[in-house]
Amino acid sequence: MAACDRSRDVMCVCPSGQDSILEPLCFPEPPLGGPSAPSAPSPPGDALLVCLLCPESAPLWQNDALLKHLLLEHQLVIADVKLVADLPKYMLYWRRRFLELPLTDFCSVIKTNASGPIEKQENYFLLCDVLPEDRVLREKLQQKRLEEVLEQQQQERDDGSFRRLCMFCSDEFSGNRSSLLNHMAREHSFSIGLPDNIVYCHQFLDTLQAKLDSLQCLYCEKTFRDKTTLKDHMRKKAHRRINASNSVYDRFYVINYLELGKSWEEVQSEDDRELLDDEEEDDWSDWRARPVCAVCLFCDDQSETMEQIYSHMKDAHGFDLHHLRTELNLHFYQQVKLVNFIRRQLHQRRCYGCQQRFESRDGVLRHLEVEGHVMTLPDAATWNQPQYYFPTYENDALLCSLSDDGDDGDVPVIAEDVCDLRALQRSSVLSQLLRRGGACS
Repeated sequence: MAACDRSRDVMCVCPSGQDSILEPLCFPEPPLGGPSAPSAPSPPGDALLVCLLCPESAPLWQNDALLKHLLLEHQLVIADVKLVADLPKYMLYWRRRFLELPLTDFCSVIKTNASGPIEKQENYFLLCDVLPEDRVLREKLQQKRLEEVLEQQQQERDDGSFRRLCMFCSDEFSGNRSSLLNHMAREHSFSIGLPDNIVYCHQFLDTLQAKLDSLQCLYCEKTFRDKTTLKDHMRKKAHRRINASNSVYDRFYVINYLELGKSWEEVQSEDDRELLDDEEEDDWSDWRARPVCAVCLFCDDQSETMEQIYSHMKDAHGFDLHHLRTELNLHFYQQVKLVNFIRRQLHQRRCYGCQQRFESRDGVLRHLEVEGHVMTLPDAATWNQPQYYFPTYENDALLCSLSDDGDDGDVPVIAEDVCDLRALQRSSVLSQLLRRGGACS
């Protein structure tokens, strides 16, 4: 086709009358990773796209076929079509405008083989955002979609009818979506981000579930022969996360809807550049540390200060860690092992006091409250074990708040028992070596 022959000259005549040289035209191809508008579930995939110049139509999921029709039959190309937020409305708008005025009033005219004979020259029309009217239309559609996404996100945040099983275990969660997302982050070290940054959560989880059902790793996307092999792979390779470079997930994060034609990486890099340009060298006066949230031992409640989380556990669950530390005279490492022991027992749906197992975590909490086992601990030999040095949850901020009792920070020093110093010297290894050396000489 003449439009795809790179050996020919191409001349573009803009609506303003200025000439400019453009690259030869090509059929629309899927991008190899360039920026594209996130394919939000709105509008529906069965919406019809109608040709701008004739009655030809195609469903939205076959938009490439209609774009090919525009190129072959009408010599019309829509620039950066992947960045159009709502393609059906975009095409409907321009269909109406083309009925009012000719194409040349809106489109740049591209003349192929401009230096050749007239009979071999062809005119193509480029509709792009160089035209102010087209740019305004694209921005309005982008703004409209952003409003719809934010409204959808707010509905999901306020939705109390959420109900879904965890992808990694048999636990069921209902109420708010954050309970499931926080559970997967804590119990399975799988985080897809803060719940407030996510939209179309059900479809996001459906996408991830489909990959797991097809025995596909969520990060490297390799396929395995069975679930056991897949689980071992994701655990050993630390692949319990999604691949941020996979554009399939872009439509589930609000940041990708903020600016026209920009991905989350570009938005974040621009923010970083602005910070670097604005900050003064060696000026850290306005720096503020990000607050670390501690999670309750018994529920999903989080607090930015340790005083708040201690008060919550005491008021809501009747658990007083300070009292246990004082009563049992626990030093720092014993407190660490005790906290990890309680977390692990509750994670395994066991009562840490009597070791009884229950069907759900809620059942354990009810048992602790009814039986009065909240402040009941088993023998120290049960929980004061080396394996409880290791945290049950990564980055458990509650462990960072533990300290040895005493406001003055003094640590008692126990003197060595030197009552039988001579016997100690006679039985020391050094003395034995010296005696052996003397005998040999």
